Amino acid sequence: MSGAADQGSPARHPKPIPAPPPMRVLVLGGTTEASALVARLAPETDFAVTLSLAGRTAAPRPEPVPMRVGGFGGAEGLARWLTGNGIDAVIDATHPFAARISANAAAACRAAAVPLLALRRPAWERQPGDDWTEAASVPACLDALGPAPRTVFLTIGRQELSAFAPAPQHAYVVRTIEPVGDALPVPNLVTVSARGPFALADEIRFMREARIEVLVTKNSGGAATYPKIEAARRLGLPVVIVARPALPDVPAVSDAAGALHWLKTERGRHRPA
Repeated sequence: MSGAADQGSPARHPKPIPAPPPMRVLVLGGTTEASALVARLAPETDFAVTLSLAGRTAAPRPEPVPMRVGGFGGAEGLARWLTGNGIDAVIDATHPFAARISANAAAACRAAAVPLLALRRPAWERQPGDDWTEAASVPACLDALGPAPRTVFLTIGRQELSAFAPAPQHAYVVRTIEPVGDALPVPNLVTVSARGPFALADEIRFMREARIEVLVTKNSGGAATYPKIEAARRLGLPVVIVARPALPDVPAVSDAAGALHWLKTERGRHRPA
């Protein structure tokens, strides 16, 4: 019997299975919901996120993921970008009134065969004590304001302010994120540059001091700017509120948690076994 130890066959260890690449996600943003979502996604190693902004705000808030600013060149351009960058899923978290962007996203994702989810905040609903007149569009607000001069608080963003130029008899108090410039050429104009969220007490005080007689706004939904609606209710002021436009019929959730759950489900569905 040999005294040498039986060396036997060398042990064979299975090769480690490489981790699958992260899921490449494009978030169409510019809203508080988009910011909440990318904040949740940033530490998740299963996702590589790009946040796209339209570029209407000169100094966007810093975000914890790579950002791109500017348009894609319509639905066809977006479809090419999705394919060229290997995007696995798109979250449309744009403003509820960004109907054209949402339509382009739906068409592009169909063309590129990329899953799409809309992250849409719920619209505000009329509460007891609200004095609302609903308008189908921003220009339609002029009829609701009427011909008699009034002090009007405009919170519709900068892009559509020119719709009120044909009614120069009103005194306008305009609050926007970006400077108004010459967007509303009327003789009686006060501009305020501010970004939400806004506190209820501040909104009540502001409307009283500015002697606001009517609020004109869009039914944007969300908590950040709702205090102006509640302030108008408490002050007994009428509100002219622009109804939301029609948006594409795509899967949708109402918050960042729902969007994250959808992404993880999509990730699990396409992850290699």
